[in-house]
Amino acid sequence: MTSVIPYPGEFVAGVAVFLIVVWDAFEAIILPRRVTRKFRLTRLFYRSTWGTWRLLMSLIPVRKTREALLGFYGPMSLILLIAVWAIGLVLGFGLMQYGTGSAVNAVGSQPGFWTDLYLSGTTFVTLGLGDVVPRSGVARALVVAEGGFGFGFLAAIIGYLPFIYGSFSKREVDISLLDARAGTPPTAGELLLRHSYEGGQDALRELLKDWELWSAELMESHLSYPVLAFFRSQHDNQSWIASLTAILDTCALLKVGIEDACERQAELTFAIARHAVVDLSQVFGTPPRALPHDRLPPVELSRIRDTLAQHGLKLKDGDDADRKLIGFRGMYEPYVFALANYLNLSLPPWNPQKKGKDNWQTTAWGESAGLVEKKPHAVGVDDHF
Repeated sequence: MTSVIPYPGEFVAGVAVFLIVVWDAFEAIILPRRVTRKFRLTRLFYRSTWGTWRLLMSLIPVRKTREALLGFYGPMSLILLIAVWAIGLVLGFGLMQYGTGSAVNAVGSQPGFWTDLYLSGTTFVTLGLGDVVPRSGVARALVVAEGGFGFGFLAAIIGYLPFIYGSFSKREVDISLLDARAGTPPTAGELLLRHSYEGGQDALRELLKDWELWSAELMESHLSYPVLAFFRSQHDNQSWIASLTAILDTCALLKVGIEDACERQAELTFAIARHAVVDLSQVFGTPPRALPHDRLPPVELSRIRDTLAQHGLKLKDGDDADRKLIGFRGMYEPYVFALANYLNLSLPPWNPQKKGKDNWQTTAWGESAGLVEKKPHAVGVDDHF
């Protein structure tokens, strides 16, 4: 055994690196469920790189530039993670080759660790140049095994990337649709107001039903592939966190009670949306945090009640209703705040903070030429918020 593997320490180290990388890639790409184990190569990678990237971006004073560069992180981190896996596999097989005593014939160089690493790299990417050739049975077996893993790794990545981008696109569709229904950024007050027309409650029920499914799909895809959480929306004033929070806010108001509203559907949507938020907090290690300020002070809640009442939607009031609303908010606000803080995203207000235009109503050409018309709200609803 000693003659076959003259450097057992290096060989064992190579096997350990190989197993760590392969198991990590298996959990990240193939295993379709949440991984709760604390020590993971992928978790360490994202913890270190995201923290560094976020710190560097905080030094940029221009918000638009900062947000654009933060948006680069998701796709870029995915490429870097794949590179880390590939380098790990090359290093692992290189150490194993070195552990067997550098049993290779090399043209123009002496056998050694760097030659073994070179052989591992050319084998993994299937170059097959032939200038370094294994000469022992163990070395040949390692070359064949690495060539097979190289093909398998490439096949897994080919299947992995389309799914990631497909899930991202699917997530963004409903976020874009929410723009005309709840404003930009989306808010609970605006969403209810824009559905105060005749037949609006039926439309709101269908909307919440769609978001019940959206929340379930978000939980499934983002628990299995957490990198999706770092993919930011097309517009700086939109995000999956903001949209999910606006839906939870809306459901909380409906659960408190609005006459002739879709309270049952609000309960169902609230349940799965809150489930998604809590599970994602566990995945990213973001325990619930108290908000630094009240997102819905009494004056804002009174404003929502008054405005909705003017359009035929009566939100229950009184101490009991207020206590119920505080209880519902406590079930999700600390979690979405912790997630938003970690991902460097903002939570939406309950009411629009100022009059503005939805994303669909603005263009760079229209603004520069003064061609953008005054913003209307939903059909039959004037600008009240």
